[in-house]
Amino acid sequence: MEGELKHEDEPFRLLEFYSGIGGMRFSLQQSGIRAKVVEAFDINNIANEVYKHNFGHSPYQGNIQSLTTAQLDKFRANAWLLSPPCQPYTRQGLQKDAEDARASSFMKILELIPLTLFPPTMLFVENVVGFESSITHKRMMDVLKKIGFITQEFILSPLQFCVPYSRPRYFCLAKKATLSFPRPEFNGKLVTNIGPLISGEDDNLLKDKDCLNGTSQCKMENVTLNNPFINAYNWRQASKDKVSLLQELDLRYFTPHEIANLHSFPEDFSFPSHVSPRQRYALLGNSLSVAVVAPLLKYLFTE
Repeated sequence: MEGELKHEDEPFRLLEFYSGIGGMRFSLQQSGIRAKVVEAFDINNIANEVYKHNFGHSPYQGNIQSLTTAQLDKFRANAWLLSPPCQPYTRQGLQKDAEDARASSFMKILELIPLTLFPPTMLFVENVVGFESSITHKRMMDVLKKIGFITQEFILSPLQFCVPYSRPRYFCLAKKATLSFPRPEFNGKLVTNIGPLISGEDDNLLKDKDCLNGTSQCKMENVTLNNPFINAYNWRQASKDKVSLLQELDLRYFTPHEIANLHSFPEDFSFPSHVSPRQRYALLGNSLSVAVVAPLLKYLFTE
């Protein structure tokens, strides 16, 4: 059964799965799309506390795999935004793919779509590079084809959006075939450049056209550079000797605030005071780039 049609004067109704600390919602706000997140879902209680601290709403906390069609139908959402666990597909992980228990909730959610009375008409999926060649990806594409969706896939990095941060990520944008993308010639393709996202009009999400064309240098104006720094995510394993050596070399790690800036989070993003530095680094490491996701969301919701 087809989901409810959205009237022109109504905002899109969205479900946000694996909501984390709110990177997807910040991207939605930045995109300028007229939309309302009717519910968010995440099993991590600390992430949910950060989400509530910034948005005033506490996500549904529980195993996403336990959700039922009746629970999802009550939201009557037009679109589902999903950022499932990346560990099954990372090069550093065990690469168990679909056999990893953390992959099962994502497939369960996708398989519920044709069983719902009010299925979404659009999907947005984010994951690590490597997901596109996984068994889970193949199963996802099979489900999307079965339920009559068209797709455009992207692998993009913040560097392509003038953010001095190399972090390529995979994205799948999917719509019911009765809808259309602004650039339908990319249907069924995997795109690694931002060409489809650049319109002929001024786009506030892609401000520095010179930078995007490779004719100017990316500026690190959103990052405080009081002294040189190195990869932030290694600090949790750093020994005292290593930290001492870094201090001797006048090197330091990124602060959590600087990592949030590199993610292009808004300046007023913050953590509750009780969240430890270790937890802040871990949560930020699992989040996404607003600079990349906001233009992709705008593209998805435009015909």
